[in-house]
Amino acid sequence: MAIRQGFDLKFRLAAVAVAAAVALGACGQGEDAAAPATGGSGEMVFYRGNAAEPASLDPHHTQGIWESDIVGDLLIGLTTADAYGKAIPGAAESWDISADGLTWTFHLREHTWSDGVPVTAADFVFGFRRLVDPATASGYAYYLYPVRNAKAVNSGAIPIEQLGVEAPDDLTFVVQLENPAPYLAEFMTHQTTSPLPRHAIEQHGAAWTRPGNYVTNGPYVLAEWIPNDHVTAVRNPLFFDAENVAIDRVVYYPTSDYEAALQRFRAGEIDIQSRLPFAQIDWIRQNMPETIDLQPTLTIEFVTINFTRPGLDDVRVREALSLTLDRETIVNQVRRLGTPPAYSMIPPGIANYPGGERLSFVDLPQAQRLERARMLMQQAGYGPDRRLRFGLSVRASSADARPVPAAIQQMWSQIYVDAEIEQSDAAIFYDLMEEHDYDTGLAGWVADFNDPSNFFDLLRTGGSNNYGEFSNAEYDALLDQAMVERDVEERGRIMARAERIALDQHAWIPMYFHVTDSMQRPYVIGWHNNINDTNRTRWLRIDEDARAALFPNR
Repeated sequence: MAIRQGFDLKFRLAAVAVAAAVALGACGQGEDAAAPATGGSGEMVFYRGNAAEPASLDPHHTQGIWESDIVGDLLIGLTTADAYGKAIPGAAESWDISADGLTWTFHLREHTWSDGVPVTAADFVFGFRRLVDPATASGYAYYLYPVRNAKAVNSGAIPIEQLGVEAPDDLTFVVQLENPAPYLAEFMTHQTTSPLPRHAIEQHGAAWTRPGNYVTNGPYVLAEWIPNDHVTAVRNPLFFDAENVAIDRVVYYPTSDYEAALQRFRAGEIDIQSRLPFAQIDWIRQNMPETIDLQPTLTIEFVTINFTRPGLDDVRVREALSLTLDRETIVNQVRRLGTPPAYSMIPPGIANYPGGERLSFVDLPQAQRLERARMLMQQAGYGPDRRLRFGLSVRASSADARPVPAAIQQMWSQIYVDAEIEQSDAAIFYDLMEEHDYDTGLAGWVADFNDPSNFFDLLRTGGSNNYGEFSNAEYDALLDQAMVERDVEERGRIMARAERIALDQHAWIPMYFHVTDSMQRPYVIGWHNNINDTNRTRWLRIDEDARAALFPNR
């Protein structure tokens, strides 16, 4: 990798300052290490309730939005999210698109890693190749399949050097696509498409993500990670827009107990909490209405079904399970967050999609749904004397780990089903899903980018996020057809036909779409709830006077 020499002395001094801050944070392994970080003189600190403990901060091994929120503060890809979650230039200042839409040429801005080494196009080539390298075993390798030869490289069929990316010079990164992808600018905001510091990874190996080793090109540098307590990042003075970053230090807490997080929020220990305890939503609306703004997001919660399990491989059983699920009761009486019930795969408001496809029984009263479900179960050979038994896997770190599964369990019991609730933490839960080691499970998906293809790819044959191993040749063929269709409206109609197949086969059971179920103090300036549910710390600042007025003893 070519390294430019002669970068400015002030960059060297700033790099030393960052290294010192990181080393100081990394050394805190004793009694003080687990204490909440506190701001020094004039230091602006942001305390973020971040839902769950990260399984990894390697962008190629992330699983949940709680990891994306941290990595998105550390690394910046070709494009990045603005204050409203929309794609804007990031590491690339601009880009050109060929007439056929198959070649995107990104022109990088001159900027450096947090250790002062220049970021070059070779770092993007290295990162893209690493993502699809079979040896990396990334669950997100499929994400790059729009790139030429990515799927073949990931399967081991061809060498990694044949991936459709190149760096003709240090500031030019060229991406060759299999098919036109008009959504590519937003696609590139995803953490897996970030550049990676090859020099740090080659030096430290898997330990490159530890504090002191983690080299970033974003607004923050990893300073401390105390497992199951907090992650701390400090302002990166070498960031290309550092002069416009207000918050000096951000502390992410794994607030998986949402009710306990509410108490911490009320006490002023955290400034935002990314998930609401829906059992307390009425109290929050009455006593703290200024802290919530529930806006629709591109997120769905669903019951995933393992097609390899006996009984669950029968479409009649899957339809009966879906019929019996009383979505209105779950969203109105159990969750009470204003989340709309889901009778389709694709969230409303998504770009490039006509919508309109729904489960066939959407207009059927619940009593008639239940009657049909019992009939289907009896046709499949089940009844009062032969009940179907299987597990229902749930995330123990989720607020849904208690009341929602209990409601589903009770609903299914009406159609000769005994579902045993099986809890595990978020990391183990998603490992079980990816390994297909479950019967049914409560899963969710937050769109990686604003396009319906991101949801449809979850059911592609052989996909790593195809938890239930659904496989349908016609469905796959329609997705392939949609990939090469350049007319956006026709592309949407093709994908709608694929959705019809998935709904008729009950490939999963949609439950409800999400809203921005977070709470934030008004003194967090610049926080904008948005359809992508993305708020980077870079755009925020704290009104210190307003915070001090609320919490004078903090």
